[in-house]
Amino acid sequence: MKTIQSLVILLGFIALLAVAASGPLYESGSLSLGVAFSVLRWAAYIAIAAFLLNIILYVVRRPRGAVAGLSVLSIVAAAVAFYLPYSFYQTAQSVPPIHDITTDVTDPPKFVAIAPLRKDAPNPLEYPGSDTAQQQLEAYPDLETYTTNEDANAVFAKALQVANAMGWEIVESNEDEGRIEATATTTWFGFKDDVVIRVQEVEGETHLDIRSKSRVGRSDVGKNAERIRAFLAQL
Repeated sequence: MKTIQSLVILLGFIALLAVAASGPLYESGSLSLGVAFSVLRWAAYIAIAAFLLNIILYVVRRPRGAVAGLSVLSIVAAAVAFYLPYSFYQTAQSVPPIHDITTDVTDPPKFVAIAPLRKDAPNPLEYPGSDTAQQQLEAYPDLETYTTNEDANAVFAKALQVANAMGWEIVESNEDEGRIEATATTTWFGFKDDVVIRVQEVEGETHLDIRSKSRVGRSDVGKNAERIRAFLAQL
């Protein structure tokens, strides 16, 4: 019985380790994206089993001392191991399966300097079109062009400052063209998302538009919209 309890305790930690390692293993190239997601899914299943079995054995066996502490830690580890992929899945189900988000769906800012960096990316550089635009407008109606009476050069400088503050890798900053291009890397899986910012004068106002596009994945799980909101809030 002690051996069984030890194995059950170990399961909780294995599940958490598998969840934590899936992202870095994908980022390092050791796992493909499909395999990494399969690891997440199976880790969640193991976590459920470990959580329930640990609780049952804790009630039945009433362990003491170190075993009791390890049982509790295993229950917590299993809960975390289940919650992370489950919350990821829930978020994915709550947003449209798109990966190219912009504040101007009619005339999205264009990537120039970043184009060569995306030559091998599964998602093409071009804007997907009206279907993506419609899905974005329904899901993220708050994402609109930022307008101000400030001087365009001042807005450009602020935009560059915010982009740097957000930890993006600046690929090009062209003040004459009012264009900033950068790459943002997500935590955990290290996904590369590209960002282009356009600052221009329109009828006496300064307009700033921003576009964030994932290199891989049909859905961005809402990350690009979240990034644009964060940028505009800081701006």
